[in-house]
Amino acid sequence: MEKKIRILVAKPGLDGHDRGAKVVAQALRDGGMEVIYTGLHQTIDQIIHAAIQEDVDVIGLSIMSGAHLPICEKLKNEMKKRKVDDIMVIVGGVIPKRDIPKLRQIGIEGIFPGGTPFDESIRWIKEHIKTR
Repeated sequence: MEKKIRILVAKPGLDGHDRGAKVVAQALRDGGMEVIYTGLHQTIDQIIHAAIQEDVDVIGLSIMSGAHLPICEKLKNEMKKRKVDDIMVIVGGVIPKRDIPKLRQIGIEGIFPGGTPFDESIRWIKEHIKTR
């Protein structure tokens, strides 16, 4: 039996909108993944701690606040310091196209702007986990 992909879905910062994150979490579960949802207002430290505790393969950030660049940069820097930068990081939410190259530079592997079909996101995660 194939090991299920474990993904932590987190809402970092002051973003108070979590309906989308909950819908995405359910879609990922329906897609055969184990999902840990951390809830609203998570700090970078809390997200990394939960990812380590839960032994996840993927950290998925849901960001609607427009603060995706500084949040992702801080997360990736902290992960590197803690030597857990082997965990895949993806981000979804309100992501302008102009920011996608910057996110890739930071080291965000998967970027899913609002409106990305769930099956496309699920397929991408499954394909890229296998190639790591």
